[in-house]
Amino acid sequence: MSPSRELLALPNEVLMMAESQWIFTESELARTPSILDGLPPEKERENRGKGVNFIFQVGIMLKLPQVTLATASVLLHRFFVRQSMVEAPGRPAFHYYSMAATSIFLATKIEEDCRKMKELVVACVRVAQKDPRKLVDEQDKEYWRWKDNILHNEDVLLEALCFDLTLEPPYKVLFEYLNYFGENDNRRLRNSAWAFINDSCMTTLCLQFSSRTIAASALYAAAKHCHTEIPDDHEGRPWWEVIGIDIRAIKQACNSLAAVYEHVQVKNGRDISIHERTPEDGSGSTTKTRARYSQTAQDEQTATSGVIGDDELGAAEGSLKRSRSPSETHSRPTVNGGIQGTDTTNGNREASPSGDERSQGEEKRRRTANGSVGINGATDDDTTANAAVKNEHEGHTADDISEEGELEA
Repeated sequence: MSPSRELLALPNEVLMMAESQWIFTESELARTPSILDGLPPEKERENRGKGVNFIFQVGIMLKLPQVTLATASVLLHRFFVRQSMVEAPGRPAFHYYSMAATSIFLATKIEEDCRKMKELVVACVRVAQKDPRKLVDEQDKEYWRWKDNILHNEDVLLEALCFDLTLEPPYKVLFEYLNYFGENDNRRLRNSAWAFINDSCMTTLCLQFSSRTIAASALYAAAKHCHTEIPDDHEGRPWWEVIGIDIRAIKQACNSLAAVYEHVQVKNGRDISIHERTPEDGSGSTTKTRARYSQTAQDEQTATSGVIGDDELGAAEGSLKRSRSPSETHSRPTVNGGIQGTDTTNGNREASPSGDERSQGEEKRRRTANGSVGINGATDDDTTANAAVKNEHEGHTADDISEEGELEA
């Protein structure tokens, strides 16, 4: 599909500057307060994933849009960069479920998609107790416990975030890329990229890369998954250079995202790996997502002009004649039922009918003229008609067969 090449919106400098303050390296993420307090890194990542899963389940009950849930997950990840999940002397521990509920409450305000406090509390109680049909009213102790925690932790969350609520969801950037490259109607590619961004919320990808890099990596992974090639621009630049994203950052983000699909538990108890890591050095794998300009320029020009030149028309006519030529496609059957050999290189006949074959052919034609009966009980007229039908299926007409018969006679 040829790209529309509409004007790509420039990134907001204010958003990029605010987002850069929350970008960390892997070594920095290995020294979060929870890990320094003795929590294993694997357990911390698992707790983060459980908190994001809690956000998604509550959001489904409240019918919140995915952008709001992604914003809540970013707030949760940023909070645990500053605060710990482990209780220490003189400092309380913050449970990931409680902070996840508070993140949803704050995200609904940021995205202006608010829900009633009662609806949020009821949904949190049902998800926490794993009972989606649990009756929760204002007289229940769990109701007031969750409500008090959400209202109290809202101030704690805002203080940990330094009241920095400027976010750019990667979903919006993804659709800008799809519209720019003319892939907005590619439903399979669009849904795959959207799903990859959803899965990235379970990881700390939002703390390692910007939202534009996450959107580009989701598009890259979706293009490989759907076997889609995005054309270069008219200058021959690949699509990731057009949008200003480093291909190495895209590959690193894809490999970080691949951790979600590693060691998936199956029913028989085995751990399997369903991911494919991307080599970060070299550009061999990028050819799966890139359609070079030299390969697509002539096709795009022909598609836009809609005019076929004389050379193309002559080539098409020659191809059509060759497809209909019996001497180049297969052996030509004779009137008497024999197979006449052909030379596929120059179209000349390799063998001509012998004297006995010619006499048999003349005898066959005389019997056909007299309407005599063949060996199998059918008349020679029927045999000739059947031969004509057969040869029509093989690319010959009855007139061609009669002309060949005259040449052979």
